[in-house]
Amino acid sequence: MKIGIVGSGAMGSGIAQVLATAGNEVLLYDSNPLAIEKAGQNLETQFQRLAEKGKMTFEEAENYFDNIRLSDKLSELKDSELIIEAIVEDLEIKKDLFQKLESLVSEDCILATNTSSLSIASIASACQKPERVIGIHFFNPAPLMALVEIIPAVQTDKDVISKTKSLVERWKKLPVIAKDTPGFIVNRVARPFYGEAIRILEEGIADCATIDFAMTSLGGFKMGPFQLMDFIGHDVNYRVTESVFKEFFYDPKFKPSFTQKRLFEAGYFGRKSGKGFYDYAQDSEQPKPSENPELLELIFKRILVMLMNEASDAYFLNIASAEDIDLAMTKGVNYPKGLLKWADEFDLENLQNELDELYNFYHDDRYRCSPIIRNLVKQNRTFYN
Repeated sequence: MKIGIVGSGAMGSGIAQVLATAGNEVLLYDSNPLAIEKAGQNLETQFQRLAEKGKMTFEEAENYFDNIRLSDKLSELKDSELIIEAIVEDLEIKKDLFQKLESLVSEDCILATNTSSLSIASIASACQKPERVIGIHFFNPAPLMALVEIIPAVQTDKDVISKTKSLVERWKKLPVIAKDTPGFIVNRVARPFYGEAIRILEEGIADCATIDFAMTSLGGFKMGPFQLMDFIGHDVNYRVTESVFKEFFYDPKFKPSFTQKRLFEAGYFGRKSGKGFYDYAQDSEQPKPSENPELLELIFKRILVMLMNEASDAYFLNIASAEDIDLAMTKGVNYPKGLLKWADEFDLENLQNELDELYNFYHDDRYRCSPIIRNLVKQNRTFYN
């Protein structure tokens, strides 16, 4: 299959690697000639490293790399059967690109966006044939992360949805279908992992190191929230939080924090800039966490109940099935358990009580318990009953 990718950054290049390895003819396009040249060098190096590690033969590495063509001319995408856009998260720029792409390609070409939080319906509205537009959201790094969110717009044709799902499976990825709402599944459900951690920090309950330690030691998360935000970069993580908050009509449960906003404004993006919540200078001493068991339990439980509540709300509002929500969180962001299965184990009545306790103390709408939890408790049922 001939597939075009627009944008040769880390995400675009990663998608190109996935699709080329699956045997597709890939045209990787970027308007910047230097960027496309660098992407080509990085991809060649990446395939060679995989061969050196024994993940593939050197002959396979060469053949897969040969499946990728590089171009800085948009017109060369004209023969594509599918195009995946992976450029800057700016709605107007994406809409302008989709208008240009539609004038180039055949009527049967599927136009997909890799956006992590923008409206697919809005992007599709820029096209004469919006029914061909769909969201195909990979996770970074694309070659390693199994999950792909498929997001149909209200305009998307049903045949395009089924064809896209089959393609994703052919690429040896795990597809989940999500409703076209801000953040889709993963970036919506994961917000409390960051937001509630910052709230605990701002209240002076614990420092970054202790909060991170609570989530990794008690929760089994691979990284704590502050480590992860610094790893992702506040230029990315804060913008997603801000976008989700705005797109959800300023729902208080998605409210960004001034603490992260100030880091973003200062250019303290995390690892990539050398400073974020932590200092990454060579001679800097990393803070030691408190190992007070009661404090660690308090932190872990508070963040976990907020995560489970958000996953419950996503299910309640039909964003995705319970199975797809849990699959998305375990395979998209490596959570140790699916949050709805975890909620069942935690006991839904206990979850309801914990949330009500937080709400009664703070009187903040961010702590409102999802109606689905109350319904299930009332009926003496669970998510997986």
